[in-house]
Amino acid sequence: QVQLVESGGGLVQAGDSLRLSCAASGRTFSNYDMGWFRQAPGKEREFVGAISWSGSTWYYADSVRGRFTISRDNAKNTVTLHMNSLKPEDTGVYYCGAVPYGSNWADRGSYDYWGQGTQVTVSS
Repeated sequence: QVQLVESGGGLVQAGDSLRLSCAASGRTFSNYDMGWFRQAPGKEREFVGAISWSGSTWYYADSVRGRFTISRDNAKNTVTLHMNSLKPEDTGVYYCGAVPYGSNWADRGSYDYWGQGTQVTVSS
């Protein structure tokens, strides 16, 4: 069992940076790869990026590659989404999720656990 809690969302201006954190509880956190998704109003939840259980492999959606990075600290049971050069189209609720090793990171159906989400709003 893994419980996830996101934090760090807020209202920022285009071009700003923001860091979202996902705190996990449960003994098996380090057994999971971790992903970030976002959902804009009226749209489906979309993949943002993911990181392997070891922290040695990453993958990002085209829309955020080069601007967002993901890191994790297994000793502290945290995953962080670093967002730079934010754009209004980055607005949405951001969710972290835990996905079993070897699963399709971009498929939200592969995820076993989700946090409650944190709102990010980017004004132009």
